[in-house]
Amino acid sequence: MDYRNLGASGLRVPVLSFGAGTFGGSGPLFGAWGNTDAEEARRLVDICLEAGVNLFDTADVYSAGASEEVLGQAIRGRRDAVLISTKTALPMGEGPQDWGTSRARLIRATEDALRRLGTDYIDLLQLHAFDASTPVEEVLSTLDGLVAAGKIRYVGVSNFAGWELMKSLAAAERHGYPRYVAHQVYYSLAGRDYEWELMPLGADQGVGAFVWSPLAWGRLTGKIRRGQPLPKSSRLHETAQYGPPVDDEKLFDIVEVLATVAAEAGRTVPQIAINWLLNRPTVSSVIIGARNEEQLRQNLGAVGWSLSKEQIERLDAVSTLTAPYPYFPYRRQEGFARLNPPIV
Repeated sequence: MDYRNLGASGLRVPVLSFGAGTFGGSGPLFGAWGNTDAEEARRLVDICLEAGVNLFDTADVYSAGASEEVLGQAIRGRRDAVLISTKTALPMGEGPQDWGTSRARLIRATEDALRRLGTDYIDLLQLHAFDASTPVEEVLSTLDGLVAAGKIRYVGVSNFAGWELMKSLAAAERHGYPRYVAHQVYYSLAGRDYEWELMPLGADQGVGAFVWSPLAWGRLTGKIRRGQPLPKSSRLHETAQYGPPVDDEKLFDIVEVLATVAAEAGRTVPQIAINWLLNRPTVSSVIIGARNEEQLRQNLGAVGWSLSKEQIERLDAVSTLTAPYPYFPYRRQEGFARLNPPIV
């Protein structure tokens, strides 16, 4: 397993991390992902640690806290061997203090996460969404206090727009608060919007990408093909409405090239899709998930080898989309491109 610094921080993370969204799964979304109990979770954690994957990502909203609880049970007795990432901000109830990132909400959410995880510190706390109703200075000063108290060690965000992240980074710089070092983002061969603004921002500001759904919400498994019905076993029947939209014809084109490259490399389609991401600028770690040991071992096989330059170029070409305004002139017109050459 290779390790990279998370953004401009000194925290070294594995290039693959494990997403615990299947742990304790319940409800229409997380229940469809899986329902891993503590015993099964401990076995999956064992396999991850054997492979060098020591970073585990969860969130308070995953199955109303059950994911954190099961993860806490699975790592009991080996806390120093793992890194824990969790997220907060999305609603955990109907009350006015049950959502967002106000000072009261952040302090309580952190304490609740620590209790569920069975630990006294969180390695990386990420804000799951931008809270426009709370001043960024209030958010950052609260995080500063939690870091000073030793309850969290690094801070990051998830699903922020470029201006939201940059406004927060500027405020952190101005007041001397902890800077966000990670941005948990959706990024895949079937969804490359991250490259248009957030990737250049991350490169400029030292914010590492922590990639969720590298298989495009289960669409890049190789089982979804042109001219074939959606497999009965696909969780997309229940969860497609919750995930990022994908144009079907574009998806089929991408999967065809993925399958060809996979056959050439002697790898699986998911392994190719994940390995492609590991070559992209600003990517610190790609989150993989698994409902069972077989899926996990297959996803772990995405590292330890490299795609050829020509294979990467084919994958780039089939997955490229025209960026929306104001980004497309910088891709199409020489004068714009000269001022801002693309990140490679």
